[in-house]
Amino acid sequence: MSFSLPVFVLLLNPIVAEQLPTKSEILRKANECFKDLQDKVCSNLFLEIEKLQLVESEQNRYKCQASILGLQTELIEAYYFKKLKKNKNGIMLPYVIKNC
Repeated sequence: MSFSLPVFVLLLNPIVAEQLPTKSEILRKANECFKDLQDKVCSNLFLEIEKLQLVESEQNRYKCQASILGLQTELIEAYYFKKLKKNKNGIMLPYVIKNC
């Protein structure tokens, strides 16, 4: 019974039940998004990053969570304000690498 309870809880949690992107996938897609700002790539990435930061929060990895939130903010800003800002670089990318 004690073994089946954690498995049951994990299966009910939709964040854990589905495959989360790896840090390298997030970084690769973030670079693509900063370069091209394609609608589908960026909008899917926003959702993937959101799931990942929730998992990091649940694991009390707050430096990683904050770095991921910063990256997400930069991506959203670059995507929605692409006409206003010419330089879209990704200042938070090294922090995600360091803290995650």
